[in-house]
Order: sequence, then structure tokens, then C-alpha cells
Amino acid sequence: MSSEMKKLNVLMCGTGEYTTGWTGSGASKSDKKIGVVGLTLFDLRRLGKVEKLGMVGTNGSKFPAIRKHLDENIAQVYTDMDTTFDAFPEGAVVDPEAYKAAIDKMSAGDAVVIFTPDSTHYPIALYAIERGIHVLVTKPAVQLLAHHNDLVAAAKKHNVVCFVEHHKRFDPVYSDARARAASLGEFNFFSAWMSQPKSQLETFRAWAGRDSDISYYLSSHHIDIHCWIMQDKAIPTRVTASAATGIATSEPYNCVPQTEDTITLLVDWQSLSSSKHKGTAVYTASWTAPMKSGVHSAQHWYYMAEKGEINVDQAHRGYDIVNDESGKAWYNPFYMKYSPSESGHFDGQRGYGYVSIEKFVDAARSVNAGLTTPADFDSHGLPTIANTVLTTAILHAGRISLDEKRPVNIKRSNDEWILE
Repeated sequence: MSSEMKKLNVLMCGTGEYTTGWTGSGASKSDKKIGVVGLTLFDLRRLGKVEKLGMVGTNGSKFPAIRKHLDENIAQVYTDMDTTFDAFPEGAVVDPEAYKAAIDKMSAGDAVVIFTPDSTHYPIALYAIERGIHVLVTKPAVQLLAHHNDLVAAAKKHNVVCFVEHHKRFDPVYSDARARAASLGEFNFFSAWMSQPKSQLETFRAWAGRDSDISYYLSSHHIDIHCWIMQDKAIPTRVTASAATGIATSEPYNCVPQTEDTITLLVDWQSLSSSKHKGTAVYTASWTAPMKSGVHSAQHWYYMAEKGEINVDQAHRGYDIVNDESGKAWYNPFYMKYSPSESGHFDGQRGYGYVSIEKFVDAARSVNAGLTTPADFDSHGLPTIANTVLTTAILHAGRISLDEKRPVNIKRSNDEWILE
């Protein structure tokens, strides 16, 4: 199959922690010290799936430090790893719209991977799609339901692949749980918790509370997993939100006054096969968790249905390590593997952070070769833009509920999901 498939040219939008592992204050101190996106694409280039790579940010003066960081931590650590890429904007230039010049240099059938602040996803994705370029956008895809509907229509019109990078779908535990949920009958109750330590408020101070909130940023993971489990079985109908405040806006974080610490969404669900079966779900996310709890992301969820229940704790996997200096820590070996293979090569191809990006690259190449159409992936249970619309509907409804202090209904109208 690969003989028919051409290598894919990819532009990475966003130069931050998830792409490069580099933050404004140096190498990230989180569990993504050398990033995920750049590392994965450099490896996919080594393996012959990707050709030209570019990277676009808003500030060209960051690139020398980023190149040095990638060279020292990737090129010099792994065998045969080439970390070269074209940078936009070049030199000491600050240009919030540099992505346009970068995308303008691309051809239809190339691909863009977007890991930028939430409020910028929509304009960048639309700009790329309208030029016939395949798009992988990090979660939350967009903040407004109308924008999500626009991207669904644009991707269909321009016949491109548009995926949302919901990597939790490729976590072996989550995908196994989804398969088992199918035999448990009608849905009844779902509860999810996801948090990150207060140190994240330092990392995200530039946009926390200003451009987005913790519900969009973190709850998007578990809301998508629940929507995926419920696909074609039940739909969300009403969202009521509640928030805790006071930590992010105080010393030493001093986030903007409207920043919430913890956000909870209460969501009503309606079965599609039985009018009498209704379910309820509670999704909570926080970025004010304790600093030394031993995990970067605390994450667990509980699913109860007519004939059974599922309990998933993805922070504590029966695997913990104690270090004299930092104490006890629980690691997630399924996400990314950074230790090299026996031959010194990168060895993380089975991590779900990697798989998520590779599935998109494979889909784009397959469509370019005429072997599949973008619509084919909607039926594969993959996080396509069309398959993830209800995740955005719930998140957007939650934001309106917080701002307007009222419940928000989710409805279907003329083949489109709307809020009222």
C-alpha cells in the first residue's frame, strides 16, 4: 500500500510545550519534556511517511532556542533523527498571522497540525481547509458550536481530512472500556474528574481565563470519551455549569479576574432507542490541584449502565516510582515512551500520543492516494470533525451556562446541532 502513497508534507502550527517541549522559560517541566508533535513527525519522516516539515509560531526570535533544544534533546539522543524544519516567521519578527504566509507556501493535499491557544484554532483550521489542506487540530477543536459546524461543512466541501486530536481514544484502556460498555445496555450515569497541578497556571498564564477555560482545556478529554461511548446510542440535551474560583486569581498566579479554578458540567442525556431511558453525567476539570500529588494529570471516570459499571483510574495504573527528592510518582507508560530502543532509535511508536498523530498522517496519505475518502473515517470511530460535534456542543453550552447563569439546551435543527 505504501508504494502508492506519497509522503506527506506537514506544517506544525504552534511552537509550545506540546509541539517542541519548549516553553518561554526553557524546557518544559511537565511530562512532555521534549514534546509530542515534533518528535512524532520527525520519527514519521525517518520511517518514510512524512517529507517536508515546517513550524510556525508568532515570534521568530524563539526559533534559535527551539532548534538548539530539539538538537540537544532529540537529534543527539536518538539514532538517525533529523530535526530540521522550515520556520515561520523568520528572524526577530512578531506576526500573529504568520500561519497565513506558511500555509500559502503549501499545496493542496499537504497537512497542518494545530497546537495553538484554543481561541486561534478556528481561523487557522478554516484557512487551511479552504486551501485543500488536511487538518489535525488539538482539542477543544473550537470554542463555539457554530464554528465547529462551519469546519464540518468546509472539510466536506473541500474533500479534506479534518481530525480532532483526541488522543485518549487511542489509550488502550479507554478504547477497551468503550468496547465493553457496548454490552451493558442503556446508559444511566457517568462521572469524570481531570486535574492538573497549580504549576500549569504558570505555563498557561498568557491565556488562562482570558482566551479559554479549564473545562475546554481538560474536560474536553473525558467529554469526548463519553460522547464516543454514546455515539448513535444517546444524545446530550441540557447542560448546567458550576465553577469554583479564588486560587488562580490570587498570589502567586494572578490570573485575570474571570479565571475559574474548577468547572463542573451537569449534563442530561436521552437514549435514542428508548424514550424512557435518560442518563446524567458530571464532568469536572481543575487546574488548581496540589503540586506534589505524584501525577501530572489526575484522571478517572466512572460509567454506570443498565447491566453493569466501568471504573477507570488512568492516573494510578498499579505502577509507581519513589525518588528521594520528589517522593512518590505514578507514571503513564502508555502515552509516550522517551527511552531509546536497543539500536538507539526512538521507540515510542506504540504510545497513544504518537498513534493519534500517525492515524491522521495515514488518513491524509490514503485520501491523497485515492484509496479512501474523508467521509470513510467518520464510520471508523475516529475523532473526525463530524464525529466530535457534540463534545463542542457540551463545552460551549457549559461556557454559556457559566456566563449567563442558566441551563442551556442542545437541539438538532435542520441537520445541525444548535444551543438555546
